Amino acid sequence: MSNEKSRRNWRSIIMRCVMMIIGALIYTIGLDLFLVPNNIIDGGVVGISLMAATLSGYSFSIFVVLINLPFLYLGYRVIGKSFTLSTLFAIVWMAIFSLFAHDVAPVTTDPFLGAIFGGIILGIGVGLIIRNGGSLDGSEVVAIIFDNRSSFSVGELVMGMNLVILGAAGFVYSWNSAMYSLIAYFIAYKMIDVTITGLEESKGVMIITDESNSQAIADALNARLGRGVTVLYGEGGYLKQPKHALYSVVTRLEITKLKDIVYETDSSAFITISDVHDVFGGQFSKKNIH
Repeated sequence: MSNEKSRRNWRSIIMRCVMMIIGALIYTIGLDLFLVPNNIIDGGVVGISLMAATLSGYSFSIFVVLINLPFLYLGYRVIGKSFTLSTLFAIVWMAIFSLFAHDVAPVTTDPFLGAIFGGIILGIGVGLIIRNGGSLDGSEVVAIIFDNRSSFSVGELVMGMNLVILGAAGFVYSWNSAMYSLIAYFIAYKMIDVTITGLEESKGVMIITDESNSQAIADALNARLGRGVTVLYGEGGYLKQPKHALYSVVTRLEITKLKDIVYETDSSAFITISDVHDVFGGQFSKKNIH
């Protein structure tokens, strides 16, 4: 049993590493084949490194590793070893890919197309890396540290820092470049969310019903949607009558059918629906079962 568990852990680690390498490759394609040829930059340490490479003439790959090192050291001290090593792994691979990508002809020299498609590709790459426990930007570590010492969230701090960095592109390149960089950044920001949560977002459903109806509803959801149901036991806060809370996870497209199934049995059932970003294990598949 111990050997089997160890093999599963190693398979999981290897798969995460492979996905981070793919994410770093996708990110590099968006950066070096779409953004950089049009003088458009990304935010964070990557943006700083691109401007430093332009001003000094030295390789971007050197700057992106060196500038990230102090942030990664802070991350190791504050956040932990796993996140830091995963981030370093992704950054090194991105730097390696970038060394070769500079010799590849750009896909487009139209800055508007470069900003749009570069932002999409960047977001997919970063999303894959984040899904597997890493990051490509050590500046996020600073935001996490300051999150506990300020009234701003991590997202707000990261956005604030990136707006300053992207604005600086106006002085290094041109103000058109700065504005295109902002467009690429916001597109990438949305694509990261799409990559992490998926296009077909799952929904967590809580159904409050009478004790007498709960088993019939659970059986119907299982038979007609193929969904597992967890039954929680409680009572109404006002009348003190026994109540059952049924919890299940379905796809967005199954919400209407779920409501029909529930109200066929209990027309007065109380239903709440919330977004679910990730689902692991249990009786759940995104395949729609009829």
